[in-house]
Amino acid sequence: MPALLPPPRTGPGLLNPERLTRTEDGERLHALLWRPGPGWRMASSAVLGGGIAERAWVLNAQVGHGYRRTDPARHLTDLALAAGARGSGVGLMTAADVSAAGRARDGGAEAVVTAGVSVRGWAASSQEGTPGTAVPGTINIVVALPVALSDAALVNAVMTATEAKVQALLDSGLDCSGTPTDAVCVAARAPRPGAEVHSFAGPRSEWGARLARAVHRAVLAALPEHSQAVRNTRPGP
Repeated sequence: MPALLPPPRTGPGLLNPERLTRTEDGERLHALLWRPGPGWRMASSAVLGGGIAERAWVLNAQVGHGYRRTDPARHLTDLALAAGARGSGVGLMTAADVSAAGRARDGGAEAVVTAGVSVRGWAASSQEGTPGTAVPGTINIVVALPVALSDAALVNAVMTATEAKVQALLDSGLDCSGTPTDAVCVAARAPRPGAEVHSFAGPRSEWGARLARAVHRAVLAALPEHSQAVRNTRPGP
């Protein structure tokens, strides 16, 4: 297993993942690894570490466009271990270039988004197929909040992030709700004695609104060519 080689960590912020590189089957691939350490609860739809639980890291790994492995969870676990991650974590994958991630912050909420949209459509579609694990069209969203959320609020936060993603796609001129393999991970602080646990994370709650704005901007930043094309076609003031 080729080692992932992280450069020095730089930059401020709560959600500041390391950028990793590796070579698989002769292809140079990137990954983003965020290691906030203990004290975090995450809600995720990811293939590795999905559900709601305490997690110590999040890995968003790029794989080849012809990805055919049938053990993506094991693959992600091996990549995380090779990079030095320890404990339980969340693993996402995509065939999009994760080095082109979009990032945004709003009032303490932070989001990092990687986006490939070559395979996209509407959720309520008459088309069905065999679920894939990684295709060129995948939008992975990772969000961090510096506060504790209840289980219901964590689920609510995933919903809010998804709504903000769809809004950004439409604002970018893309006629779709996402791709068949999109994934979300929302991280919030584990409850501590005497600290508030927020019960809501919808788009009109304090932290849900911040999360939504951060995700919306991060998705737009991850789709620069589409956002620029829309701006170029809009009439001037």
